[in-house]
Amino acid sequence: MNQNRTGATPPDLRLTHCFIAVDDHDKALAFYHDVLGLEVRNDVKFEGMRWVTVGPATQPEVNIVLEPPGADPNASPGDRQALTELLAKGQLRGVNFLTDDCDATFEHISASGAEALQEPVDQPYGVRDCAFRDPAGNLIRFTQPLSRKR
Repeated sequence: MNQNRTGATPPDLRLTHCFIAVDDHDKALAFYHDVLGLEVRNDVKFEGMRWVTVGPATQPEVNIVLEPPGADPNASPGDRQALTELLAKGQLRGVNFLTDDCDATFEHISASGAEALQEPVDQPYGVRDCAFRDPAGNLIRFTQPLSRKR
């Protein structure tokens, strides 16, 4: 096991949830489920909110929560407005996915009409990657290690 700087062994941690701001759950589901093929794990409405999670079938422990900007109940109205404006500008970060074939992934997603930001390109840091915007404007990248390049 690895030890941290204090010499102690850190706890065994695993990612369970990450969050992506969306302005329309139905459009987001059309992209993340219908185009990317992620499983819909939860789609629950509660007290005027909607809790939607998706994730790769091969990673049942990883959930991507699709939530409106400023969903935090402690966010001020000003913060909610600022987050909504940043989302509209495409300034909020999305996620990176690993793929075995970046070029085929690019072609598949392009065929859906999604906004392509970068065609597949070999990067000097050892991956081939491409990028799209999801329907809310979030940056979504797809990377393939060059060691797996076909």
